[in-house]
This record gives sequence, structure tokens and C-alpha cells, in this order.
Amino acid sequence: MDPLLGPTGFAAVVLAGGTAARLDGADKSSIEHGGRTLLEWSLDALLDAEEVVVVGDPRPTGRPVTFTRENPRYGGPVAALLTGYDALVRPPRTLGVLAVDMPRVTAHTFRRLHAAAEGRDGAFLVDHEGRRQLAGVLDAARLDDVRPGLEAQHGMSVRRLLEGLDLALVAPVGEECRDVDTWADVRDLQGS
Repeated sequence: MDPLLGPTGFAAVVLAGGTAARLDGADKSSIEHGGRTLLEWSLDALLDAEEVVVVGDPRPTGRPVTFTRENPRYGGPVAALLTGYDALVRPPRTLGVLAVDMPRVTAHTFRRLHAAAEGRDGAFLVDHEGRRQLAGVLDAARLDDVRPGLEAQHGMSVRRLLEGLDLALVAPVGEECRDVDTWADVRDLQGS
């Protein structure tokens, strides 16, 4: 990031480079739902972001985005999140993070997350059992505060990275928390 350019308001990172082991290694970002790829659904959810970085292999999109890969490849969600963050042209005040396999997350979801994060370090969507999902917003300065060294990032969970931050947990509306991890999830998504 070039600090001379000054901060933007809201930028986002889409996590799209995992191994998809339960999908036999299929590229989740290119799975279609309603005639559109999961990546396109993710980019729609980040409509309010001034800049978006997708951590994964390049794919055609209807919106300008930056593609990058974490190094080492498949380094896990923290390595991907921080690689995407570092690829932003301008540092944001607020950073959104979204896993590409959550097609029910919308721009409205991110507006609710921003509202819940007011006065806190961030906010994350939770599922119906209260488990934090990979859909949230963070105060970028606080992310910088908790950033681990490069070696510690590999394989680290986002939960561990953010454990010291004051995060609001936001309950889902409808199926917002639904993700696509297995072929059964793909079938269920296609049927809805």
C-alpha cells in the first residue's frame, strides 16, 4: 500500500484461494448459482467498497478488482487476508473480509456490519449457533496492531488473529451465514 495516497473509507478482501478439499479441489469462485459465479455474488456484496482484492486465481469479473495469491500458496485464511490487505493500492479505514463461498451475504449485510462496528474494532457475521463466519469488517489500524510476523501467519485461523479485538457479533438475517463447503451444499444452493 502506498501511504502517500492517503486512506480510503472502505476496501475489501475476498478469500477465494483455498483448497476446497471437501469439494475435491473444485474452484469455489467459479461455481454457479442463479447463472452467476460465487465470485460475482461476493463482489456484489462488496458493492460499497472503493477497492477489492481477490486472493485467488484470476477470473473474469464485471467489476475491476485486483487478483493476488498468498505466498506460500494455500497458507490459510490469515495469510490470504493479510496478502490481500497488502495488495490494496490505498490503506483503508475499514477493511471488509468475505469468503467467496457465502453467496447469501449482500451489500446490506456489510452495511449492518459497519453499523455494528461503530466504536469497536470490527464486526463479524455469526451463524445461527453463534459461530463467527468469514464475513466481517475491521478497523484497519487495529488489524495492523495485531498483525503477526510472516512465519506465524501460515495456517493461523482468523479467530486466533482477532482474539484480542473488540468485535461485535452480528446475527444473520435469513440464510446470510450459509456457505458452500461440500457438493451437498452446492446441490442445496442450486435448489434454492
